[in-house]
Amino acid sequence: MIQAVMVISTQAKPRLLKFYNFQAPEKHQDLVRSVFQLLSASPDSVSNFVKVDTIFGPGTKMVYKHLATLYFVFVFDSSENELAMLDLVQVFVEILDRCFKNVCELDIVFNFNKLHTILDEMILGGQVIETSSEQVVKYVEEIERLEKQSSTTSFIPKSITERFTR
Repeated sequence: MIQAVMVISTQAKPRLLKFYNFQAPEKHQDLVRSVFQLLSASPDSVSNFVKVDTIFGPGTKMVYKHLATLYFVFVFDSSENELAMLDLVQVFVEILDRCFKNVCELDIVFNFNKLHTILDEMILGGQVIETSSEQVVKYVEEIERLEKQSSTTSFIPKSITERFTR
C-alpha cells in the first residue's frame, strides 16, 4: 500500500503532502524535514530507493525522483513492487507535464486543486487505480470541462435576476 505522496522543493518546502494512513498534522513538518534530510544528503549517483523504517515505521520504503527544483516522493510498504512505484512516479510526472505543458514549481503552487485531482485519479486510499497517462489526462480534462460548465450555469432563478437587471 502507498502510505504517502510528497512533492518537496529543493528549498525543503512541501508543495504536496498526501497521506493514505493517518499521520497527526503536528507530525507532518517533522516527516517532511526527515524525508528532505535523506533526499538532500543522497548524491545523484545512488539508488532512488531508500528504506525509511525509522521515519514511517517497519517495512516502509521510499522511492523518489529529483527533477529541476522538485523531489517527487512515494512512500510505500513491502506489499508494493519497488520498480512499479518508480514507474508510477514517472507516470505522475509525465501526466503533470502533459496537463501543465512542461510542469514547474509555480504550476504546482498555483494549481494545487488540479494536482490533487490528478493524484486522486491515480491513487485511491493508497491503492493504485490507474496507470495509463492517457486515461488520467482524459479524466482530468473531463472534470475540468464539467467544472467550467457548472460555473457558467446560473443557479439563481430567472425571476430574481430580472429584478436586478431592470
